[in-house]
Amino acid sequence: MDTQDMFINTDQGRLFARLWQPGSPRVDKAPILLFHDSLGCVALWRTFPAALSQATGRTVIAYDRLGFGKSAPHPGRQRQDFIHREADKTFPMLCQQLHMDQFIAFGHSVGGGMAVHCAARFPEACRAVITESAQAFVEERTLNGIRDARAAFAQSANVARLERYHGDKAQWVLDAWIDTWLSPEFSDWSLEEVLPHVHSPLLAIHGDQDEYGSVRNPEFICQHAGGQSTLKVLPGLRHVPHREDEGAVVELVAGFLETALDESERASMQ
Repeated sequence: MDTQDMFINTDQGRLFARLWQPGSPRVDKAPILLFHDSLGCVALWRTFPAALSQATGRTVIAYDRLGFGKSAPHPGRQRQDFIHREADKTFPMLCQQLHMDQFIAFGHSVGGGMAVHCAARFPEACRAVITESAQAFVEERTLNGIRDARAAFAQSANVARLERYHGDKAQWVLDAWIDTWLSPEFSDWSLEEVLPHVHSPLLAIHGDQDEYGSVRNPEFICQHAGGQSTLKVLPGLRHVPHREDEGAVVELVAGFLETALDESERASMQ
């Protein structure tokens, strides 16, 4: 397994990215791009990207959004439209500098919404979409989970854990998550309008014990997606299935991608 670290230049600052490649990567296989959650970063994917790359034979790419991890600080407050702006503004720069003309979008939690937007924004380049623990709309279960987390982060030890990954940006990361989702202006956010424009094969993964969203979310995603969709609810798992049962998630994604390969990619593998 080979890894490569790099920085992506944007008009607001550099983004940190890491690539994982299996021993014999195939250039004709679309890479998997990982979109992290509201408190996440490249390092917090831990061993999952390497395992996913090995199982699928694909390059896996993860990056820290602006304000997270090793990327540059975010200039000011997070905008209410940050989810679709990631697809409209940041993603094209990633594609250009990574020389990526096709992709598979994998998003965890709020990253799932970003993956959906990227698939809708670039339908010809997107080969497949995987959402994991993604929110499709704002529900009370999500807000209650965030309120509980806000109380837990009142303890300095929990903030210190965030600082290990985000440095002096940790408080911004925490505030961006809590303030955005609990804001009245964000209460009507949903993926309803964008999902019909997603025509790539879609897999929605969700733990049935997810503290930040009920199974109504992946059901909503699959019901409104414009193409073929598959729902997989994992019993006994919470909000981070790829860490709670990495092997099961890797196997699930690898099997889905093997089945969902489009004709052009399948033909090129003959």
